[in-house]
Amino acid sequence: MLKIMYCITISILLICLSGCDKGEEWELTWSDEFDYIGKPSQASWGYEEGYVRNRELQYYTDELKNAKVENGYCTIQAILESEDSITSASINTFGKIDFLYGRIEVRAKIPSALGSWPAIWMLGNNKSEIGWPACGEIDIMEHVGFDPDMIHANVHTKSYNHVLGTNKGNQIEIQDPWSDFHVYAVEWFVDHMDFFFDDTLYFSFRNDMAGDKDTWPFDRPHYLLINLAYGGGWGGQQGVDTSLLPLKYEIDYVRYYKKPDNK
Repeated sequence: MLKIMYCITISILLICLSGCDKGEEWELTWSDEFDYIGKPSQASWGYEEGYVRNRELQYYTDELKNAKVENGYCTIQAILESEDSITSASINTFGKIDFLYGRIEVRAKIPSALGSWPAIWMLGNNKSEIGWPACGEIDIMEHVGFDPDMIHANVHTKSYNHVLGTNKGNQIEIQDPWSDFHVYAVEWFVDHMDFFFDDTLYFSFRNDMAGDKDTWPFDRPHYLLINLAYGGGWGGQQGVDTSLLPLKYEIDYVRYYKKPDNK
């Protein structure tokens, strides 16, 4: 009898463990599944426009050719318009969707070419008031085409940033990460952040709990950016090959989860 009860207990435990998934740990609070046609939804997304940063070669536009939703994907496309003109898109949720703690995940298929620099990242909503890097930057995913098997995650703050050479981050080596869709995610808590490639945790950044905004400005809302850059300070570090354009960056979905207790 004891043996039977033991077997039943183990069976129930195994069923419980096998049934535990992210859905029981996190609650989906917002998503864009890109199940429509046209431009990215105006309710969630805006655009950066122009030559914005890092001496990059592309001119960001709000045109359909550079950011288009169809067939269940949002496709950001970098296009060679002429010998010395590249257009692309940088979509963002500024003023529309705020993020503060929780799990932010994006399933995407990145492009890779000499000069390409796709990214998924976040900036503090107060950037216009206090500037970068004081506002905080969370780089969920960056990839540069000259180093095609590396995926990078970083954070930047006033104390920790690439200008000072003190930024905090890590990278993971993945064979041909650009050949298929993958999930890029950050789990953001009061005391730390965890960064994932698919189900692999490869970087954590901890709050020193000193109450210092210079080291942890991540107690305030941030907005999300998804962009495809070409060239620039990092993307163009080993040159560019414009003959490989156009390039497509395909986003399957963007999802934001929070814990039921909001912690």
